[in-house]
Order: sequence, then structure tokens, then C-alpha cells
Amino acid sequence: MTAPARLSKRLVELIACSRREAELYIAGGWVMVDGQIVDKPQFMVSQQEKIELHPEANLAPVAPVTILFHQPPVAGMDAIAAQQLICTDSRAVDDLSGIHISKQHFVQLKQGTLLEKNASGLLVFTQDFRVARKLTDDASTIEQEYIVEIAGELPPDGLKKLNHGLSFNDRLLPPIKVSWQNETRLRFALKGAQPGQIAHMCKSVGIQVLAMKRIRIGRISMSKLQPGLWRYLMPYERF
Repeated sequence: MTAPARLSKRLVELIACSRREAELYIAGGWVMVDGQIVDKPQFMVSQQEKIELHPEANLAPVAPVTILFHQPPVAGMDAIAAQQLICTDSRAVDDLSGIHISKQHFVQLKQGTLLEKNASGLLVFTQDFRVARKLTDDASTIEQEYIVEIAGELPPDGLKKLNHGLSFNDRLLPPIKVSWQNETRLRFALKGAQPGQIAHMCKSVGIQVLAMKRIRIGRISMSKLQPGLWRYLMPYERF
């Protein structure tokens, strides 16, 4: 039997390309071994394993991406734990971006726009410095929308106070938009949200937060993205 060989060497023999080109194809996620993407040129393969090059494979550098993730309502989950759930298998099947998935898309991701503590919902991870800068520099003007499940009875003037009139960290909060979604849930739309702000506001009017979910950041809505799944930001989408 022939001894196992590096995947890059086998690809060179298969498609008559240079060693460097083979390494770029593999690193770009364009090569499959027995139906599974392998992105390591040094991966050892046997003669019996089937090696395939994606028909749309190209040698262009992997472009930076932005990933939208629906953090599930799991106690104690933070952004670090959430990022570990982002992988090939957790991509939403209805992702319409047309972007070819690459394992390089899962490295050097930066979180944009912090999520309220103990909240679930929309998270943004990006490799694109332009997106990261937008979410950082314009944090005070980008509106976020939360659905907040509450317990307790809101006083007659409670909704008015939530919209304007409360303080946080010894500063008067700017006007925001708070309305009822149903009998137990409030909808908060606010700019420049500070960690702990929503829970503090609710406590100030005598109600308790049971759960929070962020459903929108700027013009980007979580829409039908299911908990624990992610999709790519579409080329035309802007925060």
C-alpha cells in the first residue's frame, strides 16, 4: 500500500497546480476529503480517500466577513462562549449571502456592540475593520431594540418614566422608546445603551426583568434567525 501523503501534495498530483496554489486552495476551504472540508495543507491522506476541489474554487484571498449570531437564552452564556458555537455546522440553512464558507472566517473575530448582561439575541462578530469601527464610533447613535419580559405591575406613570425621566449612574437618561409588546413584555428601542441600564430602569419603576432578547442593531434585524445559529451579513446590509 502507498504511504499516506500531505493533502497539498495529493492535490498537486490531482489538478496539476503548483504547491503554493494547492496550499491556497486548501486554506480557502475549497478542498474536501471524503466529503468533508479540510483546510490544513499538511493533513495526511491515503490513496483510498476521495479528494475533490470545489468547482467554483479560486485563489483570491479570503475576504473578511461579518457574522450575525442568535445567542440562545442559556444561563451564564457570554460572548466568548457564544463565539465557540459559531462553526460550519451551525450556519443557518437559509443564509442567502452566497458566501462560500471557510474556516478562516471563524478566526480573529471581534465582537461588536455589547449585549446586555444575561440577555439573549442578536450578536455581531466581525473581521471587517470598517464594520468594527462603525459599531464602535457610532455606538451612541445606533439604535438597539430589546424585547423585555417582566414581572410585577407597572405603575400608572411607569411607561412615561421609562420613556423619559429616569437616571442611571447619576445621569439623566435621554428619551428612549418603550412600549408594550403584550401583557408581559415591553419593547425598548434605545441608543447608546449602557450595561445594566434596562434592568436598572425597570427596577426604578417597580418591575423585575425576567428575560431580555435583543432583536435589532441599527438597521439589522435578527428576523427569523434561530437560537444557536448564525448567518453572514449580506453585502448590501448596513448597520
